[in-house]
Formats: sequence, structure tokens, C-alpha cells
Amino acid sequence: MRARFCHNYRIGRSNPAARKAVTRVALTFKRGIHPKEQKQYTEDVPINLLSHGEGSEMVYPMAQHLGVPCEPVVSVGSRVLQGQKIGDSLAFVCAPIHSSVSGTVKDIRRHMTASGNMVKSVIIEDDGKLEQHPDIRPRSGFDDLSREVLLTVIREAGIVGLGGAGFPTHVKLSPPPDKPVDTIIVNGCECEPYLTTDNRVMIEEPDRIVLGLRIMLKIIPGARGVVAVEDNKPEAIRALRPFCAETPGVELAVVKTKYPQGAERQLIYAVTKREVPSGGLPMDAGCIVNNVDTVIAIHRAVFRGRPLMRKVVTLTGGAVKNPGNYKVRLGTKVGDLVEMAGGFCAEAAKVVVGGPMMGVAIFDIDVPVVKTTSGVLFLTSEEARIPPERACIRCGQCVTHCPAGLVPIELYTDVLREDGARFVRHHGLDCIECGSCSYICPAKRRLAQAIRTVRRVELAKKAEAAKGRE
Repeated sequence: MRARFCHNYRIGRSNPAARKAVTRVALTFKRGIHPKEQKQYTEDVPINLLSHGEGSEMVYPMAQHLGVPCEPVVSVGSRVLQGQKIGDSLAFVCAPIHSSVSGTVKDIRRHMTASGNMVKSVIIEDDGKLEQHPDIRPRSGFDDLSREVLLTVIREAGIVGLGGAGFPTHVKLSPPPDKPVDTIIVNGCECEPYLTTDNRVMIEEPDRIVLGLRIMLKIIPGARGVVAVEDNKPEAIRALRPFCAETPGVELAVVKTKYPQGAERQLIYAVTKREVPSGGLPMDAGCIVNNVDTVIAIHRAVFRGRPLMRKVVTLTGGAVKNPGNYKVRLGTKVGDLVEMAGGFCAEAAKVVVGGPMMGVAIFDIDVPVVKTTSGVLFLTSEEARIPPERACIRCGQCVTHCPAGLVPIELYTDVLREDGARFVRHHGLDCIECGSCSYICPAKRRLAQAIRTVRRVELAKKAEAAKGRE
């Protein structure tokens, strides 16, 4: 077998086991774009812990996942410990919420999140002691744990998809019998510009990623594990390669650097050449996809007994003094976050939670870091500049590059006509809201923004109709 190359990085010539582990090189999906990566600010910066002291106000929204929101299980004035459950629900599609600090419940009130919604939240005043809850107990391994026990551990740890979707992980790992899963993919693509946390996690904790994948493989017996990494991350590939080589049933897939390579449907196609059906889920294609940080959270819950209390977040942009990758306690306000990272070095014309392609611009930095927060961008006026819209020239670039195979300009026309039914007939609900159409449009039409708004309205109508039929 010949040695394979990717960006001048040689894979496998000197290590036959590693060569066997890397079975796919430069795999990709149909269409897509290549935005400027802008990762040079933080990709070489190791993960650092941001800590804050006594008196900090921590905010824990009760809706940090897809599904039924939690209800507080603590009361105002009660003392809580780090790792203590503060919100939960009896619903299956739900994930409990835990305090990331010890302190006193100061209030339970509605608080704004990055989405702009006012969400019932538990407000805790940090006492600075980080006194740990006694239920947090490490384990020596997982071989003696059954599938049901592992799913319970993951559920009770409050683990959700940390790549941004927030789908409860225990639900994802419980496919129905009529949807057999044979492939579990660990998503290490991180195709969004600016964001580098997944890259750093893969470089710094590759052993925990593979161990977390082994736990998922025990839950889904008979499946194979694939760790998918874009070919612009040679250090991550180098770090993961020996652990994948040493683990039976696990392989390393090097996929082409392209946006949105990290989207579930696109990654599944790149790795397996299977297509998720319209309106379907990854399990309909026999796959489960989890972000690398989610997999590490599974490892942490099983081996260390720790619930999800922290998130690795990229703070970057021309307006922040010390751009980097930071381990942040959930509940920390964005305003406190930037202060702990050194403050501003220039005026932030726009603050974006998430990446520039799919993130949300916020108007108030009093919002908290939640489970799905992957980064915060503090952009200068030059970085945030958006060219004015011009008339569509019917060039078809949005169609050529749409990774979902849609016709964005047609959907945009449906939006302008306020014709939701036609929007649905044109498969608008299959849009993955990646923003590729707006990025590639030479006229800079606000295609993605308009489509996203109507898509969410139509999805809400569909959910309400389904609820009415129950």
C-alpha cells in the first residue's frame, strides 16, 4: 500500500498499524464552499482554564438542549455544590442541568440567552470554594457496566451535542430497533471559520476521545467507529493516529477541508457515501454523529463521574486582547468572560456567539455560556463589514454550491412572496442553515437569513400540527 499524503503530511509509511487505521483520505461531500479560515489567531494556543472568584453571578438557563426544557429542582436561598443537579424533567428528550460552582441560589427568573429568548434560569452566586457534590465519584473503567447503565450515566450527566445542535446524547445513542446503526462517527471537522476548540481538544486529549468512542461502541454493539478529521489539521491527525491504530473497530478518516464538512448529513456522505433521507435523521442512514467534545464529556462522566459543567470556547476576533481557547464554566456571562481574557483592545462592532457562518449576533454581553456555546467572536468594524445588497444577476452560484442540493434563490422568492406552503414544497425544511448561499452570492443577497427565518416558522407549525394529532 502506497504512502498517502495530505497537505504535505505523510500518513502511515513508517507505522503499518497506523496505515491500517487511516482507511480514507480526502473524502468529501457534494458542492460546498471554501471561506477564509481565520483560525491563525487561536489554532496554536493551548486550552487554558478561565476561573473567577467569589461573588460572580452564574446564570443557568433551563433550556440548553433540543427537547423539553428542564424545571428547577432547587429553590431560592438554598446552597448548592459543584456538580449538583439544579434542573431536570421527566421527559425522555431532555438533559438535566448542573451547577458548575458551589454557592447560593440567588434567584429563579427569566434571563436572556444568545438566541434572544427570555428563558427561565437559575441564578447562583458563586462562593469561590468549588465545593464538590458527593455524588461525583470516579470509576476505574466501564467494562463491567451494562448498556443501560452507561446510557443512564450519560443522561444523568446532562450530556448533549456540544457542536451546536444540543440534541441529548442518551437519546441519540438509543436508536429504535427498526433503525439499526452500524457506524458511529466522531466529528472532528470544525469547518466554521475562526473556531479552533475541537482542533485543540484533539491535539491535547486524543486518548480520551478514543476511550469515549469505545464507550459508545459498547452501547451500540457491532458498530464501527470512525474519527473524522479535516486534512487541514495535521497535528490532530498525528495525535489521534496511534490511538485509533491500537483500538479494534476504530479508524481515522481524513476528510477534505471544505465548508460545511462538519454538518451531519455532509459528513455521513463523506465517510459512508450514504444520504440521509429528506426529513430523516442520521440513524436513518445507519449512523450516529457526535462532536469530539461530546465524546470527551462521555469519557468524563463514565470515568470521573463528572456531569457536564464546562465548555471549551474559542474567544477570538480583532477586538479581544487575548484571543485563545478557554475552558469555561457553564453559566459564566460573556461579559465576565471577556474581562477574564484580558478585555478589549479595540471597539467590538459586533459580537457573535458561535462561528461567523451559523452563529448568532448578540446585542447584550450579559448572556451566559451554555452547553452549545462553541465560541464568541469580538469583531472590529472592518471584520464585521457586510457589503450592501444588490440585484440578483441569476448566476446560479447559490445553487451550484448549496450542500443540501436546494435552489436558494427559489426559496428566497417564496420568502418574499410570503408563501410558506410553496417554501415547504421546494424542500425548504431540508436547508441546514449553513450560510453558504449568502457567502457565495456575488450580489450579497441575504438568502440564508431570510430562509432561516421562514424555515423555523414552518418547523414550528409542523411541530404544533403534530402535537395536535397526538
